Order: sequence, then C-alpha cells, then structure tokens
Amino acid sequence: MVISELSIRDLVQITENIFEIPKSFRHDMRVPARIFANKRILEDIAEDKSLSQLVNVATLPGIQEYALAMPDIHQGYGFPIGGVAAMSVDNGVISPGGIGYDINCGVRLLATELHLKDVKHDLEVLATHLFNAVPSGVGRGGLLELTMDKLNLILKNGASQMVKFGYGEESDLEYCEERGCLAIADPAKVSEQAKKRGADQVGTLGAGNHFLEVQHVEKIYDVTIAKTFGLFEGQLVIMIHCGSRGLGHQTCTDYVRKMVSKLDEWGINLPDRELACAPFKSPEGQDYFKAMAASANFAWANRHTIGHNVRNVFKKIFGKDTVVRTVYDVSHNMGKIETHLINGYEKKVVVHRKGATRAFGPGNSVLPAKYQPIGQPVLIPGTMGTSSYILAGTQEAMDISFGSTCHGAGRRLSRTSAKKMVGGSELRSQLEASGIILRCKSDRGLAEEAPIAYKDVDNVVRVVCEAGIAKKVAQVRPLAVIKG
Repeated sequence: MVISELSIRDLVQITENIFEIPKSFRHDMRVPARIFANKRILEDIAEDKSLSQLVNVATLPGIQEYALAMPDIHQGYGFPIGGVAAMSVDNGVISPGGIGYDINCGVRLLATELHLKDVKHDLEVLATHLFNAVPSGVGRGGLLELTMDKLNLILKNGASQMVKFGYGEESDLEYCEERGCLAIADPAKVSEQAKKRGADQVGTLGAGNHFLEVQHVEKIYDVTIAKTFGLFEGQLVIMIHCGSRGLGHQTCTDYVRKMVSKLDEWGINLPDRELACAPFKSPEGQDYFKAMAASANFAWANRHTIGHNVRNVFKKIFGKDTVVRTVYDVSHNMGKIETHLINGYEKKVVVHRKGATRAFGPGNSVLPAKYQPIGQPVLIPGTMGTSSYILAGTQEAMDISFGSTCHGAGRRLSRTSAKKMVGGSELRSQLEASGIILRCKSDRGLAEEAPIAYKDVDNVVRVVCEAGIAKKVAQVRPLAVIKG
C-alpha cells in the first residue's frame, strides 16, 4: 500500500497504536513523525497527502520531540488536520497553517436534567425552535449587529464580555477552556476586513462540518467520572460545534500572506509554502499570536452566545426552571504557550493543535477545580448519523502527545467525493428514517457531511483509548441535528 510518497514499510510500529516515520526518512526532518492509528486508519488515509504533510511539519525550525498526528488525521492546508507540533518559544516558529483557518473552532457540551422518555414527543418542536434561534449557513449573520467598539471588547475579553452584555452565565466561564479568554489578545492586530466579516456573526453556526445537536446519553462507561461531569443514561445533552467564522478565516489569510513574503529574509526554507511561518519571537510572529488570540476570544464568545440562545429555547419549551449547564467547552485549531517535559526538562513551547484538542490529565491546575481529580472532559463528535463520545484526559497524554487527542472522526472522503456517493435528499430520508430529526436548508451541503465521508468514530475512539491519550466516559447519540 502506498501512502502518498510514503510506503507502508517506511512506518515503524512502536506500539499497537503508534507508528513512526523515522527522522532518517528524509534529510530535512528535524524530528521523527508519529501517528496514533491502527491499520484501518492507515487504509483510510492511503489516498491523501496527510502523512507527507506530517513529514513536512517535522522540518520546521524549533520543533520539539515529534511531529504528531491524531487518529482523525486527514489532508489539510500545510499541516494535516489532526496535527500537533510543539515549537520552542526561543528558537521556534509559529505557523498559521498549523493552527488552521477556523481559529478556535471547538465543541461546547451542555447538559440538561431532562430524560429522553419524558420529552421525546417535544423533539420536533424543539428542533424547529433551535433552528430559528441559532442562524446557520455560509456567511450567515446573526441577530447581533455589533458596533466596532463592542466587537473590539469581545476580541479582547472573549466570552466574559458576553456575560457583561447580558448573555449566558458566569458559571459557563468556569467550564470553558481558559475561561473563554486568552489575555494576550490584541484587537489592533486583527484587520479591518476580518472585523467586518465577523461583525454580525456572534451567535451563528456557519456551515460545513459545524452543527448543533440534541443528543441523549446512550451508554456510560465510567460511572464515577460521568457523575462528576453530571451525566447519566437517557439524559438530554446538546453539543455545539463552531468557531470564529469569517473573522478567524480572514485573520489566517492575512498572516499567511505576510509571512510568505518574509520567508527569504528570515532564512526559512520550507518544503511547502503552505507551511508559511514566522519566528515566534519576531514582530510578525507576535502580531499573529495576538491576532490569533483575539480570534479565539471571538470564537468563545460565539459558542457562549449560542449556548445562551439554546438555554432560552429549552426554558421556553420545558419551563423557566429548566437547567441547561455547560459541562465543558474544548478548543481545536489553537496555538498555546504551555510547559511540557521534553527530554527530561520542563520547557516552554508553542503547541499547535490543528484539528486536535487538549486532553489534560488529572491534577492539572488549569482545569476547573471540580475536574482536577479526574482530568479534562474531552469531546469527540462523530457524524450526524453516528455516536459521539465524551472522554477524560489522562496523564499518559501529557507524557506522549503534549496533552493532546483528536477533535472528531476525521474525514476520509472529500466533499466532492461524498456528493458523488450519496445525494442530499437521499441522505435526509435515510437519517429521518433512522429517527434523527433534521433541520438544514441545503440538501447539497448535507451530502458533503454524510456519515460515509468520515472515518468510523468508534474505531477512532478505540485508538484514542488504547493509546492511552483519553479515557472513554460516555457515548451519546443524535436525536435532532441543526446544520448550515
């Protein structure tokens, strides 16, 4: 089997679920490349260039230990999606392509105290109200039209600014990664064009693989951890997946252009210009880092506002005393300064997680106090026709993956290929026949996100757990799906 220009024989199997491309594979690799996978996942990515992209990542200045790929790996822009790389803050680089265009795309899990058996007859009405309350679709604006002053406050303060504006609750912040704000953010580093694109998009889903799902907890695997997360079998939960919309996309575009123009000046030779980067401590590197943080704050404000609107819909339908609380909000497509043990020494690094999330283990002081004894909630969505999973981070992840795991099932087919294999209206009928309520304006867009386009999430999660980078807690199933 050939994987792009790599052959299966070039992969060295380290453990049952870890494969390595040795540093000796190519002369310009600074570190080995490792992938968390099994043979089935390797078969899924046989036709794309994701492993070649991972080798390219291993050539970047200042990269530490390994270029890593999570089990949801697939081809992306420069970096593979599912890619993780830690760069030295002293002599390393920061790469927009290693963070992604949809900066701080992420997943927020909300939990109710409702049981499916008590509300199943209200699900059609609930789905319609949610679809109306949370605008979705390409370029779609929302109900909030922000002045530039208010937008800049959001870019600086993130989700906490929305609480000040009257949206959501203080407790939502406690259960959000970084409490929904990166303090390094500087709105002045975000272009006017990016701000214009984002001015009316707080509280909106967007399109593509973004979604809002009403789910029920189908199975509990770890009763103790599930109880701490506040989960029980039959429970209604809500999963929200979206990011920084046009503002984040424009920010990435702006800084890729700036960095490409200065690569020669910095003496950085890249095997692929999509890996455009800047020395982290350079003015351009710092400008991007501050703009990325502002875009991340925008994304947290976006998911926070959607959560607020979802809560209001539940209260309207099920009564004003209905509880809808945030279990956790976890980010992917982020660059973070973190301290990790590298070659036996603690070292500050810029961890790029593109299509990958944190999976911090027990005892980590950055987690909410309630979760510190058990580890961070990890959210791995499947597809609109399959299970999603709730897991907990582990100490082993801190040791072998910079505290990282995958962010979803990961594509195995392009959007074009998916549309050739199934029609949107056919897929809609299949999903509705299986009991899933669907609210989506575009059958064409629906086909692009067909379950067949994604890896088997059960297999992906199996690799995650067998590799030890997260621990399975609960399985959830979709009841109603809102798509753009």
